[in-house]
Amino acid sequence: MHIDPLEKQWVQVVVGVCALFVGIIMIDALFHGVNAPSNVETIDSAKLHLSEEFGEQNLGVSTDENGHITVRMVAGRYSFFPKNIVVPAETPITFRWVSIDVLHGVHVPMTNMSTMIVPGFVAELLTTFPKPGDYPVLCNEYCGLGHDHMWSRIDVIEKEQWSTQQNRATGETES
Repeated sequence: MHIDPLEKQWVQVVVGVCALFVGIIMIDALFHGVNAPSNVETIDSAKLHLSEEFGEQNLGVSTDENGHITVRMVAGRYSFFPKNIVVPAETPITFRWVSIDVLHGVHVPMTNMSTMIVPGFVAELLTTFPKPGDYPVLCNEYCGLGHDHMWSRIDVIEKEQWSTQQNRATGETES
């Protein structure tokens, strides 16, 4: 069997490019923390409104006793609930998303926040907003005729302003 030298060179180039891409993926996974989602948590999409965590009264921003911030949101044709949330800048925030009906995608431009929201599963991600501003939340997975109107907004404020608001909300005074 005879293989032309030019074909051998092209095979080597293709194998080299594949090895380069695998190397980049390995470096990202090991050193930059870029990994596939590993939090597989199921939920009954038909009973979201009855669940303790995703009941209407529990949606939005919450802070636990250790100061960790969690945002719970529901995606449904053709909106994200709640429509607007306020979070602090430069603070790790855990987002927990669920879908009430069909497959949705969530994307926040100018950030690293993008994930799929699959019915029956909880999509969880951790992110930090580097600077204050208004960040749109867009659905990037076609979900029906009203898809282009499916949006929400995240208002990111300074950490100091957030602390002041939290102190007022809990009735504490600054010392």
